[in-house]
Amino acid sequence: MSLKEAANAVRENAHAPYSNFKVGAAIRAQSGTIYVGCNVENVAYPEGTCAEAGAIAAMVAAGETALTEAYVIAGSPMPVTPCGGCRQKLAEFAQGTTRVTMATTSGVEQVTTVAELLPGVFNAAHMET
Repeated sequence: MSLKEAANAVRENAHAPYSNFKVGAAIRAQSGTIYVGCNVENVAYPEGTCAEAGAIAAMVAAGETALTEAYVIAGSPMPVTPCGGCRQKLAEFAQGTTRVTMATTSGVEQVTTVAELLPGVFNAAHMET
């Protein structure tokens, strides 16, 4: 199964009763395994989780800590970029050159990299003393 197929399939499982805006994400770990996530809304809006965060959490729960590609899909007129928090989460587990494809359910795709999504990334080097 491709990242596109995996992201599109998991998008259908999104819990989005408030916004009706379903998002699916699939990431390929360094091992080649694909992990998926979908957005999960909560009536207390800030308590929901993003699709990208869910996919990353699944990867980490499986014992992996490096991703090599990401694909995010939503039913929107143009590709939706990951939110700021998810950009930082992607940067935690990916290289700056890691490919991120953002897509719509109608087939429009936009390809970028983690570094292009998050210039000036805060990373572990900032924590060194």
